[in-house]
Amino acid sequence: MWSPEREAEVPAGGDPAGLLPPEWEEDEERMSFLFSAFKRSREVNSTDWDSKMGFWAPLVLSHSRRQGVVRLRLRDLQEAFQRKGSVPLGLATVLQDLLRRGELQRESDFMASVDSSWISWGVGVFLLKPLKWTLSNMLGDNKVPAEEVLVAVELLKEKAEEVYRLYQNSPLSSHPVVALSELSTLCVGSCPDERTFYLVLLQLQKEKRVTVLEQNGEKIVKFARGPHAKVSPVNDVDVGVYQLMQSERLLSRKVESLSQEAERCKEEARRACRAGKKQLALRSLKTKQRTEKRIEALHAKLDTVQGILDRIYASQTDQMVFNAYQAGVGALKLSMKDVTVEKAESLVDQIQELCDTQDEVSQTLAGGVTNGLDFDSEELEKELDILLQDTTKEPFDRPDHPHEKFYTNSVPVPRISDAELEAELEKLSLSEGGSIPSSKSPKRQLEPTL
Repeated sequence: MWSPEREAEVPAGGDPAGLLPPEWEEDEERMSFLFSAFKRSREVNSTDWDSKMGFWAPLVLSHSRRQGVVRLRLRDLQEAFQRKGSVPLGLATVLQDLLRRGELQRESDFMASVDSSWISWGVGVFLLKPLKWTLSNMLGDNKVPAEEVLVAVELLKEKAEEVYRLYQNSPLSSHPVVALSELSTLCVGSCPDERTFYLVLLQLQKEKRVTVLEQNGEKIVKFARGPHAKVSPVNDVDVGVYQLMQSERLLSRKVESLSQEAERCKEEARRACRAGKKQLALRSLKTKQRTEKRIEALHAKLDTVQGILDRIYASQTDQMVFNAYQAGVGALKLSMKDVTVEKAESLVDQIQELCDTQDEVSQTLAGGVTNGLDFDSEELEKELDILLQDTTKEPFDRPDHPHEKFYTNSVPVPRISDAELEAELEKLSLSEGGSIPSSKSPKRQLEPTL
């Protein structure tokens, strides 16, 4: 990031991306204020302090994001933000405030925060803090030296996520273990230098998404299987698979080299034959045949190694499927823990009983309230038929005196003749010891009987 060649690309008079605020070129008074130093304390003038901090803090972070870097130095920022020969005098205060808020972190402190065994071999590429920086921190002096490297925390997390996605989308993701050198080559476009690459690995290590191990003098990196999974320690199976993969690559390169050699011997035999050098042509052909036999032997070994790797990958897939089945069975058992056939039948019976009770209640409510009087529906039907018959036979008679109350009876009264009334009256008179003269017979004195 901070190599002389890269620094030479940064123009001394402004932002290399050309995305500075509008007032940078238009408002001289405003820029003079922003380029001035901060007061010793914010309490002196909080408005001026907050105005400057609100301008420079986002600008520093956005500048780093546009540059694609995660490591900052005060000296480089001062050079990047030069304006008409002037350097911002308050950038050190801005960096101190970003450090206090946790948006920046000292590179050495970040390295120390990651407990990893592989950091010991990575320390060599990082510059150790000068003694005066350590003493200043111990004495409470929070000034930022111009050469001290700071890390933009959020930008580093974004860079780590970018590298992880890059690995996941590459052929290297066929196995979680990969050589550090191969990973470094893959990340050249994302990590501009080796130090940034190591910081990214440290961040991934901090997030428990990678682990690094040294095996036979070579560093290997193991990635977590999923974006939200935690990486497991490197085991013997990982090392064995990694060695098989390395053997496959070595055999493939050897086969390619021998194939080129066999082609070269063939061309030499052709040239010797054209030149009439038969013996030389025969020697070249013999060399070609020996090379082809070696290629066949290497192909057999390569097929064996590839077959083993295919079986390993298949077994890993089978293991994943098995684990998924096992998890599914466990979840099903847990969900069916308190469910039995007897309980299910009892529950169905209870539901049916409740449904029957509800039907009975509904029928009772639909019948209404009778106030203690029970009516036979058949008798009511018969009475209704009689009323209908009487209505069809004769018109309805009203009383002679309309002012008198008129009552109707639901039961029809049969018509009785005068003769029947007189006969009935005579029976009543005889039963009482006397007689009543008929309206049609002459009057006569009734004699008492002895």
